[in-house]
Amino acid sequence: MKIDSLAVGPIGTNCYILQDEKEKVCAIIDPGDEAERIEKAIENTGCTPVMILLTHGHFDHCTAVRDLLERWPDLPVYIHESDVTDRVSGGFDLLFPRLTEKNQRYYRESDCLKLGGLTIRVLETPGHSRGSVCLVAGDVIFSGDTLFYGSCGRTDFAGGSYEDILRSLKSLAQLPGQYTVYPGHDRPTDLDFERRMNPYMKQGLRG
Repeated sequence: MKIDSLAVGPIGTNCYILQDEKEKVCAIIDPGDEAERIEKAIENTGCTPVMILLTHGHFDHCTAVRDLLERWPDLPVYIHESDVTDRVSGGFDLLFPRLTEKNQRYYRESDCLKLGGLTIRVLETPGHSRGSVCLVAGDVIFSGDTLFYGSCGRTDFAGGSYEDILRSLKSLAQLPGQYTVYPGHDRPTDLDFERRMNPYMKQGLRG
């Protein structure tokens, strides 16, 4: 397993390219902007993209999806249904841009996706948005905007809930073992550090 990262767009969203180097396939996680940069990064891996995975539906995590689908029109785009529902019901096109429906796939808690020889497990972690998820591959968590280095995502957007994000942080803290955490913004961290030092995760554990 190999992970390449790019900070894209005006607020530096982390886009990750998760690769199975043996099978020469990859998944694109949170392509927030700058599709051409992402395409070049994928070409440099020598891998073929087989899916796009969204930790949630906010514009800064999915703006490049449409352009990437022009290059790879058959890629499935996975998202939690709640974020699509919130866009439709609330009209929040800025927070929840329209995705290409024919490519859209829904995932939910405990779903497992195969990427070559890798398994990617879905954890529902609402709070930043109703449809926020974390993605677990081996000893790595892609946490989107649920868990950051020493912090957590905002909850004052449509569909956000401070109580929910505390419960989500508690569920992450209670995962057995140690994980490297790749967040949607800022630097990577690890779960042991966050259990000890993150005030929001500690508050969640007390709840």
